Amino acid sequence: MTHNSVNGVLGRILEEDGSHGRAAISISGDAIAGVRRTDSPDSPEGLLRLPEEFTVVPGFVDLHCHGGFGVDFPTSDAAGAREAVSRIHRTGTTTLLASLVTAEPQALLDGAERFAGLAESGAIAGIHLEGPFLSHARCGAQNPDWLINPDLDLVRGLAAAARGALRTMTFAPELPGSAELVDVLASLGVVPSVGHTAASPEVAREALARAARELARHETGPGAVPTVTHLFNGMDPVHHRSPGALSACLRAARAGHAVVELIADNVHLAPDTVAMVFELVGADNIALVTDSMAAAGLSDGTYSLGPSQVQVSGGVARLKAGGSIAGGTSTMASLVRNAVDAGVPLKDALHSATHVPARVLGLDGQAGVLKEGARADLVVLDERLEVRGVMRGGQWLSTPR
Repeated sequence: MTHNSVNGVLGRILEEDGSHGRAAISISGDAIAGVRRTDSPDSPEGLLRLPEEFTVVPGFVDLHCHGGFGVDFPTSDAAGAREAVSRIHRTGTTTLLASLVTAEPQALLDGAERFAGLAESGAIAGIHLEGPFLSHARCGAQNPDWLINPDLDLVRGLAAAARGALRTMTFAPELPGSAELVDVLASLGVVPSVGHTAASPEVAREALARAARELARHETGPGAVPTVTHLFNGMDPVHHRSPGALSACLRAARAGHAVVELIADNVHLAPDTVAMVFELVGADNIALVTDSMAAAGLSDGTYSLGPSQVQVSGGVARLKAGGSIAGGTSTMASLVRNAVDAGVPLKDALHSATHVPARVLGLDGQAGVLKEGARADLVVLDERLEVRGVMRGGQWLSTPR
């Protein structure tokens, strides 16, 4: 980590209406001390003046990340995971959940305990469990050998092993015991996430409604709502006579009762699909996620996703056995660029990459925003939306240049 005596930056920011303004952002310790709009090109003493074409945005927040830079979170040791997280931070993702895939129960318990330590150190914001309570019909790259129906004792054991760091869990609502699972997750402060499901619209709709009620009842956080794991992927496609869970998920998001994840990497979703969902449900109900795996940040080759072997070719990760898409290889910054290229306004793409996922994690006002009192997590983008500098917790990981 690079230490720097500069206590803030003077540069262009994006206003709420999508226009650009200029602001002096002062930093005190690990927090933003103030954001003062200014038309002056002169930099107050101690503030780093950025080039006119650079824009300061909040650090990105990723709810769904299985690893990167050669490290597979589900099977890594603590040291390897910590190094990968550090490198992911330097790409502009200053807040992330470590995602674990379906595996035997003991492996999940070990993983929860391992990443609890990283959460306690502040390296990650917590843990996302993608399974093991998922549909065999829509398991995707998940190992079907370890898929099971909801086991409440296992959930409580996983939450205990995570020591408060378990933040979200993906489940298929059509499985027996899912209603009780939602209740237990909400009582533990864990956000239920519908995904890898072949549920009917009615079952998905009731699961999301129940999750929203239970999260509100347990006061999980301001405006806490359930999420939908990588919308469209791991679900039945929409048919006009059989719309599947997708229809319920889109309607819940449009009503503000759910946040849908979108992997805007031009692999999992076509650009037009991304633009369509933004127009249908609004940026405030969308969280851009990478679903990144070990190959993220590296070249093509053979990698792991949990117990499965993955071949990456042309940046696309697929299981060696069966050919299913097996996670992503993109960064959050590239998702923002892709969304903008698809026609999504920059302010909306950034909102879904910062503020919305922070809100899901109960970090509203603490992460994903440029405001007084928030953590000093900043990303400096150039005119092509490429990352030119990253600050995390008030310290430059890479100085803008």
